[in-house]
Amino acid sequence: MASQRIFQLGLRRAMAPRLTKLQPAGRMIQRRLAATEHVGQSEGQEILAKQRLQRPVSPHLSIYRPQITWYASSLHRITGVVLSGGLYLFGIAYLAAPTLGWHLETPSLVGAVAAWPVWAKVSAKLFVAFPFFFHSLNGIRHLTWDLGWGFKNKTVIQTGWAAVGLTVASALYYTFLA
Repeated sequence: MASQRIFQLGLRRAMAPRLTKLQPAGRMIQRRLAATEHVGQSEGQEILAKQRLQRPVSPHLSIYRPQITWYASSLHRITGVVLSGGLYLFGIAYLAAPTLGWHLETPSLVGAVAAWPVWAKVSAKLFVAFPFFFHSLNGIRHLTWDLGWGFKNKTVIQTGWAAVGLTVASALYYTFLA
């Protein structure tokens, strides 16, 4: 800041003789275009509050029409967190199982899940299938965008709804028929 100020003063002193012929060389011309006055802190806060009332309000998401890209982007992140979080939790539990005396090997898990009621099995499969298929299909959509394909508004909307439709169809298929 100080170096900038010194530079500005040097420029003003160098240009001062050229600006007016009436001023002797080396004298600095200083013009104050705005009147200033000292105000107290409380009075300054009042002035600032009045200025804030006059400022324009920036637009918020609530004034825009929702689009499939918003929902797909949010769901893509949420499903990624759900899937990776579940994987990390199971991985940590699997590593801690011998110390804690848990049986997380495949035969034990298959036996435990086989004892569940049908509604619990279907719910668990849906809870895993929907995030998995949506994240996978929307991830393919994002990969095509990385290649530079499908950036037209119509294509983006079509691929968004296609990802949702294929997610529902594939998740229901693998939940009930596979």
